[in-house]
Amino acid sequence: MDLRIENLDIEIAGRALVHDLDLRVAEGEVVGLVGPNGSGKSTALRAVYRALVPAGGVVRIGGDDVRELSLRENARRVAALTQEGGSDFDFTVEETVALGRTPHKRGNEPLTAEERDLVRAAMQRMDVGHLAARGVLGLSGGERQRVLIARALVQQPRVLVLDEPTNHLDIRHQVDLLGRIRADSLTTVVVLHDLNLAAAACDRIAVIAEGRLAAVGTPHDVLTPSLLAEVFGVAATVIAHPLTGDPQILFALDQGAFSSGVHAAHNTKGLSL
Repeated sequence: MDLRIENLDIEIAGRALVHDLDLRVAEGEVVGLVGPNGSGKSTALRAVYRALVPAGGVVRIGGDDVRELSLRENARRVAALTQEGGSDFDFTVEETVALGRTPHKRGNEPLTAEERDLVRAAMQRMDVGHLAARGVLGLSGGERQRVLIARALVQQPRVLVLDEPTNHLDIRHQVDLLGRIRADSLTTVVVLHDLNLAAAACDRIAVIAEGRLAAVGTPHDVLTPSLLAEVFGVAATVIAHPLTGDPQILFALDQGAFSSGVHAAHNTKGLSL
């Protein structure tokens, strides 16, 4: 099932945060959203899982306008891991993961044996099976993140929306999670700050800057020194990964000379000598 974002505009408190955003994620494709802090990435995703009502434009899942779907049907199609995900209640890990079945149940209908197997499989997959009886409030940030991802997978969505899913995860679990996303062939849109992980995990990358789509294409097409300088304001060298050929970005910690050059260029723009 594909995801289409068409001419999306989002305003909050009278401020325009997303402008005329167009993006299609084909069925089974993994598309990464990258961009500076505050560029509108997470805001755009909130319209996909209906946490925000756009001021203009439309989000379509499988061709259907999400605003015309019931909340239950929308939740059956789309699972979201948000930055604010979590619980104020100390449910066990197993109970929390089982909540992913809620869109498929009526009232207090118990889980079927098949659904209990699904919950156990998701916990094992995210390496939290050994924590099944633990309360989620007593877990580390990384453990809790893996529990929430397992909950999203148990939902059995057609579209997976992940907002910074690698937050709090150690490098092994980061690589494992993104590798599994690729292997699952789920239609996925994911916000990532680590551009090298984005290059390795995503079929295409969409760069958001100041609420607008600045570039979209394969990692090779998008992650170039010129774009990194223009959008992120950093000097970088891009090389091919020795094993996969994916673009890998090398940064210099001392960006002082580069930053000075950028500021000087801005200050002299429009001046003639």
